Amino acid sequence: MTSHFKTVLLATGIVLMLPQVAICNELLEEAADTFEPIPSVVPAVKDNAVTGEKVELGKMLFFDPRLSSSALISCNTCHNLGMGGDDNLETSIGHGWQKGPRNAPTVLNAVFNIAQFWDGRAEDLKAQAKGPIQAGVEMANTPKQVEITLNSLPEYVERFTDAFPGDEAPVTFDNMAKAIEAFEATLITPHSRFDQFLAGNTKVMDAEEQEGLRLFMDKGCSACHAGVNLGGEGYYPFGVVEQPGAEILPVGDKGRFAVTETADEEYVFRAAPLRNIELTAPYFHSGKVWNLEQAVAIMGTSQLGEDLSDGEVKAITAFLKTLTGEQPRVVYPILPVENENTPRPELMIAK
Repeated sequence: MTSHFKTVLLATGIVLMLPQVAICNELLEEAADTFEPIPSVVPAVKDNAVTGEKVELGKMLFFDPRLSSSALISCNTCHNLGMGGDDNLETSIGHGWQKGPRNAPTVLNAVFNIAQFWDGRAEDLKAQAKGPIQAGVEMANTPKQVEITLNSLPEYVERFTDAFPGDEAPVTFDNMAKAIEAFEATLITPHSRFDQFLAGNTKVMDAEEQEGLRLFMDKGCSACHAGVNLGGEGYYPFGVVEQPGAEILPVGDKGRFAVTETADEEYVFRAAPLRNIELTAPYFHSGKVWNLEQAVAIMGTSQLGEDLSDGEVKAITAFLKTLTGEQPRVVYPILPVENENTPRPELMIAK
């Protein structure tokens, strides 16, 4: 049997030949202290039991464009489950073909984030679900109109009654958000190669990918991108060391400052979750960067104050691609047919 060794040069000038297995085990132990695998089971959601009836109702609502005033835009429009949970656009296109202000984050694994949206203004997925429906630049609807629409469809009334037993009037805007949250909690992507590595299978990642993981931790990337979602757990300035130019960091978008009105939170954003990152270009809240290697290089300069070498960028990018997990398999639902009581769509462009 051939032994594999790695050459290590100590500060004393002494050269050691360390077994490759020992190097892998050391890397695995450090990674296990920093990151967590995506669980194989649906996580619990605070104050919202994830029942089968609620999940099925939430799936229908997620795909139903009638939650928008135009009856054209659904949650899946901007968070396409066949495209990594986002729309792969710089910024989303909403009601009246308006261009949104920020890149749409992926909905996959969003249940693990500390809060929702780039600025964390929604404390959970329930609150997040309500935002785009009411935003004039997105779905341009109102809670009252949504309730009228849903109550006009007997199948929805029946499904809300089953999903929220005991509620005197189950078809409400709040219950709609709870159902969507329950469905979105199921949109997790376990069993990535990195998760398999964390479980002890060190052979599932090649040498370049393991080197990328080592660099990701040693350079300091994991200071902001750790935990189960490799991000999504805290807020940091975009440009800790050096702010990117306006072509990447638009001066008009000051991040959490708009939420907290605190001066030291200007240009502060939630650290982007990195799960399935190879599927969700373009990158950053501005959506201005389409190449993952370029995004890694920008983060090195802006956040770490270091010009990463081409080899380091390639290795870190190779590691990031091991974060792609099993994509959720969702059967497109058959939605209730509207009737004479269902509000008619609002034209997005006036004649």
